Amino acid sequence: MEKIRIVFAMCGSFCTFKKTLYQMKILSDLGHQIIPVMSFNASSIDTRFGKAKDFEKEIEKICGQKIIKTIEDAEPIGPKNIADIVLVAPCTGNTLGKLCAAITDTPVTMAVKSQLRVHKPVLLALATNDALGASAQNLGKALNMKNVFFVPMIQDDLSKKPNSLVADFDLIPISLETAFQKKQIQPLFIQK
Repeated sequence: MEKIRIVFAMCGSFCTFKKTLYQMKILSDLGHQIIPVMSFNASSIDTRFGKAKDFEKEIEKICGQKIIKTIEDAEPIGPKNIADIVLVAPCTGNTLGKLCAAITDTPVTMAVKSQLRVHKPVLLALATNDALGASAQNLGKALNMKNVFFVPMIQDDLSKKPNSLVADFDLIPISLETAFQKKQIQPLFIQK
């Protein structure tokens, strides 16, 4: 794949952050330019999975630049041709719902809106416990949105969380390549 500019936007599915940062490093090591964006929650909440400031330091080290953490700073992404593609990893059910309802109230939702308004691709790596429940309608809507693509997903715990879907983060690089060509990688739902 040619070297591209990737806006790597992170939402607050904190349990997936380590996998996400591992993929961010892979993409950076492959020579892609990574422009980091974080939602308000992702950049400010400490959890049992780690401290926000520690994640922020690691992200800025991987990317070699400051994280976009305001709506105002995310707005020019599309009009100023800052990125070839926007990757939202992880993409929470909350953010998915906002995107489907055209709500722009975080740096991540603004980055996506800004990219879509110039007809460029957006790739979502979903991580939500209710994708096959309350968020199913939004998943259906997003699957039909122009220039929106998904990283293939798995049901991560069939017995305890039957409505949960999580992107296979290891498929982010190949999904990026496919979405950059404005195609959806298949199959979309996989078993492990």
